[in-house]
Amino acid sequence: MKFNKTSLHDVLLITPAVFGDERGHFFESFNSELWKAQGFTNEFVQDNQSFSKKGVVRGLHFQSAPHAQGKLVRVIVGKVLDVAVDLRPESPTFGKYELFELDAEKGNMVYIPEGFAHGFAALEDSIFQYKCTGLYHKASEGGLRWDDPYLNIQWGVENPIVSPKDQILPTFEQVFKPSLNI
Repeated sequence: MKFNKTSLHDVLLITPAVFGDERGHFFESFNSELWKAQGFTNEFVQDNQSFSKKGVVRGLHFQSAPHAQGKLVRVIVGKVLDVAVDLRPESPTFGKYELFELDAEKGNMVYIPEGFAHGFAALEDSIFQYKCTGLYHKASEGGLRWDDPYLNIQWGVENPIVSPKDQILPTFEQVFKPSLNI
């Protein structure tokens, strides 16, 4: 398993060793000892899974402290364009985002630490799975508009299907205006 730094501070792109033959393939999707060797001290306490039809955009979601969640995200069927947005005002990458194409056949994953918003666009019908470092806490739930003009994320889908809840989330500037000094 390879752990690679990304352009976002503390976000990791993880690529497993995939072993395949005429029967199919196998890879290890999580190993606590490998994570400890990378200096990871948090424990995953909840697993979630969703199905999204091609063209669905979910996000951008987060949980606020003290119930913030780090997430290890991957696709087990299909392909998605995954996005992480740094919401930590003290971070050198605050207000920046990065896109990752996650593909079930490659088995690649992204670790998104606490303090980030997260979302994805289903490039194919997809089953998305993620491990969380914190339990879901409804009162701490937050989000940013998927089509936020400040972030200007290019989701890679035409005519995205977005939930009514995600369509009315606030913009990045509405939430972080004091931190942006604007």
